[in-house]
Amino acid sequence: MALPVQLSGVGFSFGEGALRRPVLRELDLTVAAGEVVLLTGPSGSGKTTLLTLIGALRAMQRGCCEVLGQELMGAPESARVALRQRIGFIFQSHNLLGFLTARQNVAMSLELHGTFADDSARLAEAGRMLARVGMEEYAEVVPAKLSGGQRQRVAVARALVSGPGLILADEPTAALDRQSGHDVVHLMRDLAKGSGVPILLVTHDPRILDVADRVVAMEDGRVVG
Repeated sequence: MALPVQLSGVGFSFGEGALRRPVLRELDLTVAAGEVVLLTGPSGSGKTTLLTLIGALRAMQRGCCEVLGQELMGAPESARVALRQRIGFIFQSHNLLGFLTARQNVAMSLELHGTFADDSARLAEAGRMLARVGMEEYAEVVPAKLSGGQRQRVAVARALVSGPGLILADEPTAALDRQSGHDVVHLMRDLAKGSGVPILLVTHDPRILDVADRVVAMEDGRVVG
């Protein structure tokens, strides 16, 4: 069975001509089903750029990058859009819509994926997912009235509710205090492990290394450990 993420010889640069700046250099990486992999390294080492390539948010330039069975090198935009719908994204900023309740924010993911035909079914499923992340009693609360940790829990629910094949997270604990950050990443790990979904998580936070099956260190666009 193919691995969810398989990269070989991946290179990526910003700019053209004299302004061209390599960001990723001949990078190899794999992520197995159910595995939690943390990407660490100094700012500018290419971690976030790598995450955006795996998430089909940027077009590939060099190398091979197969994600959930889709080869991204040379893939058309339509194929990348389809792949993005199978990936759950969690970012440093929760990106919740302020005029929607927690339940409505999670239900919107189901609407975008076309998972359920009607609003009532989407809202019911969103409520079940919020209960799994410990946010059932806050389902009708808008983001402004939630703490940072609570907002990230809603973001986790939104990322997982549609049953993605892969979770990509970029600094999900950066805006959280120690306890909230710890709780959120352990929640992500437990939910993903329960369904065999792999997580690739970019972080500078040494407090959360204990959630990882593997820590991959990057430096100057390369994997160094």
